[in-house]
Amino acid sequence: MAKAKKAKPLPIGRILQNQGFGTRAYCYALIESGDVLVNGEPCVNPDAFFDLNGLHWQIGEQTWRYREHVYLLMNKPAPYECSQKPQHHLSVLSILPPELRARDVQCVGRLDVDTTGLLLLSDDGQFIHKNTSPKKNVDKVYHATCAQALTDEMLNALKTGVLLHDENETLKAVDARVLSDVGENVLELTLREGKYHQVKRMVAAAGNHVEKLHRVRVGEFSLPADLTVGEWVFLELG
Repeated sequence: MAKAKKAKPLPIGRILQNQGFGTRAYCYALIESGDVLVNGEPCVNPDAFFDLNGLHWQIGEQTWRYREHVYLLMNKPAPYECSQKPQHHLSVLSILPPELRARDVQCVGRLDVDTTGLLLLSDDGQFIHKNTSPKKNVDKVYHATCAQALTDEMLNALKTGVLLHDENETLKAVDARVLSDVGENVLELTLREGKYHQVKRMVAAAGNHVEKLHRVRVGEFSLPADLTVGEWVFLELG
């Protein structure tokens, strides 16, 4: 297998511009003002070249490192829309710092306005496709608090297939079980599709009603127990 090409060193002014810190003129002025430390050292020359491998810089109290792409995991709060152009509520993108929003970071799939939990975000189109394409069979795991206790009949219906309104074929869950240690009305549902309001519609078709919905896993990514609602972290992908 051919080795990946090593990125060429670039001027620090251009690096900051590409990393979402503003226009070329703004980044150059920021560096020339002495407000940027590069690899721990003062740098006032925006045309100074730096190796991208391991590159980091500090502006004020915030330290950043060079990332060709960004991969984020957020514990999405409610009520936020997973849209760059929200209509009725704030966008989850408004939670991110402007440097990341400027990189055209997008939601990897969507959660409903009132749904909380694991949301991936990235500016890497291949990563987004890998985790959203139906052909990739990516598991998505939800915890749904339902209005009524879940019966064996309801679980069997979800696992064998239910017919949703305006759909021609039944949809079935990869798995459906009661989280009895939490409550007899709390369902763990694993799906591979991503249809509109799918969890809520499937539970309704099985004879129950979702009162609260929380996603805990997408593919290989699980929601960290210590990540509070509204917080996000960088994912360091190998």
